[in-house]
Amino acid sequence: MTFKIATFNLHQGFKRWDERRELIIEQLGTLIPDILALNEISVPLQTGRWLQQVARERLGLQYALIQYTKTNEPSLDEAQGLLTRFPVIETGNLDYLSRSRIAQVTRLEIEGRQVDIYVTHLHHVPEEEGLRQYQVQRLFQWIESRDDVSTRVVCGDFNATPESQSVKLIPNSFRTVQTAPTCPTSLEALGEPPPPRGTARLSLCYDYIWVTGDLEICRAGLCFDQAHPNDPTLWPSDHVGVWADLKLQ
Repeated sequence: MTFKIATFNLHQGFKRWDERRELIIEQLGTLIPDILALNEISVPLQTGRWLQQVARERLGLQYALIQYTKTNEPSLDEAQGLLTRFPVIETGNLDYLSRSRIAQVTRLEIEGRQVDIYVTHLHHVPEEEGLRQYQVQRLFQWIESRDDVSTRVVCGDFNATPESQSVKLIPNSFRTVQTAPTCPTSLEALGEPPPPRGTARLSLCYDYIWVTGDLEICRAGLCFDQAHPNDPTLWPSDHVGVWADLKLQ
């Protein structure tokens, strides 16, 4: 069986959310993923629940939402989550004990097989790469401790480029579906200064989908990557997403 998974950073509710969300739901209807991992869900605006509800009402897509907030004070503002069309067997989360960051897991039943989907969002400060390395080590220690399922997907915003040490710490048994740049889209669209002259809009790869076990990568690409047709400064987010068609062997 082949299924489609995607990962996408919502940029919380920052900067033109009411306009951006219409682009997101429109492009979701084109993509139609079976599983969608989400970073930077706004807790006050309930952006994850909004996507779940509107996907059902407008697109006829029935998703379960599994959502975990950050820890400590940031739990009031930000969460991450998973929208899935498959039956949920188990959920859980890991506190990195570092900058209020977490990882989460959702065990799904896909055609009678159990698959673990991990979602995470690593520390974002470029100069603090050591914290990301620590978080990656904690994440994969946790994954290996859950060894009763071998088919696994890890996705989310790693805030690290492929050449960074934190990404190199990911075990060789995990294969990334792509390395195409995923951010930034249009910084000035979100109230930030434009990038330096000559800098490509999509210049950094931060968002990934990694797979291991009995999964074949059939196709992959970028998603939520189209600006508004009448407003080139309006994008779904400051990142674009990543999608992959995966086949259970």
